[in-house]
Amino acid sequence: MVSYVSALLYGVGGIVAAGMALLVAFQERLVYVPVLPGLTKSYPITPARLRLAYEDVWLRSSDGIRLHAWFIKLFPECRGPTILFFQENAGNIAHRLEMVRIMLQRLHCNVFMLSYRGYGASDGYPSQPGITKDSQAALDHLSQRTDIDTSRIVVFGRSLGGAVGALLTKNNPDKVAGLILENTFTSILDMAGVLLPFLKWFIGNTHSKGPKFLNFLVRSPWSTIDVISEVKQPILFLSGLQDEMVPPSHMQMLYAKAAARNKECIFVEFPSGMHMDTWLAGGDHYWRTIQQFLEKHVPEKKENESYDTDQAFKSSM
Repeated sequence: MVSYVSALLYGVGGIVAAGMALLVAFQERLVYVPVLPGLTKSYPITPARLRLAYEDVWLRSSDGIRLHAWFIKLFPECRGPTILFFQENAGNIAHRLEMVRIMLQRLHCNVFMLSYRGYGASDGYPSQPGITKDSQAALDHLSQRTDIDTSRIVVFGRSLGGAVGALLTKNNPDKVAGLILENTFTSILDMAGVLLPFLKWFIGNTHSKGPKFLNFLVRSPWSTIDVISEVKQPILFLSGLQDEMVPPSHMQMLYAKAAARNKECIFVEFPSGMHMDTWLAGGDHYWRTIQQFLEKHVPEKKENESYDTDQAFKSSM
């Protein structure tokens, strides 16, 4: 009996040790995948391939990393909403161009697509502190442009991009007018138990069971569940119920946490939406949902409103 218990304890210890080793050695490769299997790090296409007018933008993050982005405008003088788009963890911004092409057509907006450090043509290596700096550099760049309406900047993040976007939106209440989250996780801590089920007893967020004594090993926790309740701007949650990567319950928990403090939260489900194709599976309903959100929270300024503002400024001089 004693030998059996000892063997069981050794077995459990071995599993925990193996889990720790996997986390230490491979966690960044699981969280950040700049290069898809069989492909190169470079962009397979550019917006020009889809006949989209765009600008190559080069930025410097606060720690000096050189970043690349595409700024795609519906037309040169477009003053519509500008969407700051943050992608998922795998591949690069070129793999999202077909979706962005439809986004421009349906929403009559501009789109700014950032390559995180280590992705696409950007330098460096991805990490949570680094990507947080990268997203801030992108927003600061947009906020200083004179060819867009800077009061109509909306952050849109899918999956990992939702975690990036939520943190950026929370940190910039005066620069971001609204936030759109699609198929985003509560935290990487919780996703560890989804990807490796035996770890859910040792790693997780505050709502998870178990001692969670391995949390300290996770270098990029991206704890959106702790950030979302501090976002004061309007939030649109887009959830694909067939998501095969992030359990839809994560989006439900994020919405519940946000809506407890923020009355401008909307949660919309798409029954056939999977992790990467909700924008396709959702069809017209998907795009109308976003359009209505933009019309309500970043409405187009009427010419007479602009005129009245100019007149008031001149009268005060």
